Amino acid sequence: MSEEYKSVWEKCLNVIKDNVPSSSFKTWFEPIEPIKLENQVLTIQVPSAFFYEYLEEQFIDILRKTLRMVIGNGAKLEYNVVMGNQNSAQPYTVSYPTNNNTKIQNRPLTIPLKSDDKPSIRNPFIIPGIQKLQIDPQLKPDNTFDNFVEGDCNRLARSAGFAVAQNPGGTAFNPLMIYGNSGLGKTHLAQAIGIEVKERFPDKVVLYVNANKFQTQFTEATRNNNRNDFLHFYQMVDVLILDDVHEFAGKEKTQETFFHIFNHLHQMGKQLILSSDKPPIELKGMEQRLLSRFKWGLTADLQMPDFETRMEILRRKTYKDGISLSDEVLEYIASHVSNNVRELEGALVSLLAQSMLNKREITLELAAKLINKLVKNSKRELSIEYISKVVCDYFNMPVEALQAKTRKREIVQARQIAMYFSKSLTKYSLASIGAQIGSKDHATVLHACKTVNNLKDTDKNFRLFVEDIEKKLKM
Repeated sequence: MSEEYKSVWEKCLNVIKDNVPSSSFKTWFEPIEPIKLENQVLTIQVPSAFFYEYLEEQFIDILRKTLRMVIGNGAKLEYNVVMGNQNSAQPYTVSYPTNNNTKIQNRPLTIPLKSDDKPSIRNPFIIPGIQKLQIDPQLKPDNTFDNFVEGDCNRLARSAGFAVAQNPGGTAFNPLMIYGNSGLGKTHLAQAIGIEVKERFPDKVVLYVNANKFQTQFTEATRNNNRNDFLHFYQMVDVLILDDVHEFAGKEKTQETFFHIFNHLHQMGKQLILSSDKPPIELKGMEQRLLSRFKWGLTADLQMPDFETRMEILRRKTYKDGISLSDEVLEYIASHVSNNVRELEGALVSLLAQSMLNKREITLELAAKLINKLVKNSKRELSIEYISKVVCDYFNMPVEALQAKTRKREIVQARQIAMYFSKSLTKYSLASIGAQIGSKDHATVLHACKTVNNLKDTDKNFRLFVEDIEKKLKM
């Protein structure tokens, strides 16, 4: 029984290890030494006053839950705080649940704190010595709910978003995942939630970040040995809006880090808002444990706007810009530009610019001439799935063949061509392309593109294959 405290603490560590980031576990739990266990009071020794403060501030919930699970509901924790050397450790008992608002200076054990004992967490958004009020939410002021036109195509997502904004972290919509094709308003809606939260709860920390920006910050933090700061910074956020999460495909280290950030924020009752071009079930190159968490809350889609919604978008845009257009012109634009909101607004801006530059009235004739030209010249937004299907149809093979682990020449060649066009005709990263075509890494995609370019120069038949497929993709 004299060694029971060691086995009890070992059990606690096994639970904690599965629920905190590996870097945090190594930094904040491995240095702890169990001392004794008496009457459901576990005594642990921590190396400094700051160490004790940080445990109480950041890991109080997991400590409380773990102790109750391993020892029982009457569990208590006693700290031995080392004051300079092992012989001067001073004990203090904490009974769970503890009072989060209690400061160490008001407790029976008075521990002198130096000003440099306080952590200085590096803000990846440039501001050093981070304080919560200094975090710029990175939101565009125009992306509000008032400026977001509601229709059948987006009603569920907008309603869920507004509910989240009224009670962030307190609804069943956590995380809220918004998905849909590019240009349908995912970013606008996600940022509208953040703007509404800041208006209703000014003290809450709201942060919008694109997945590519997150990846760049993570890479820089890893290179500069600041991964802990990076992790702790994101764990301070109350409402995290992560745009284009599908860009994490194939990036294992980034996914692992976001997994830990997601867990921490969700456990602390913070709100997560994610956007993607596909629903979780269709995302490839993503860890299953991360995908399962994406499904915890609500997944809402944005569809192409119907005619009435497109008309309302145009009316609001012209009203905002102080422009008066006839319903005849608006109806023509709305009926001929239907792919997404971004193209619709772009067509209107082009029409207004032509009118101003040429000093011509915007008539139906002028609108028809410009819109027909825009529609004809606009490139279809291709997806990796569509490219894969066109390539496979050309070679008379099922799309599933590209995912097969085989070295058959015809399949390898088709896979390389699909990778080649995915890189040249889409904005997806090499890692994302590889993850969706055969579960390959970015180096394989790069090699495939080089191989296709080399064969185009040396093999006439192969060049004809590629040219035929390119024509089909651009039809």
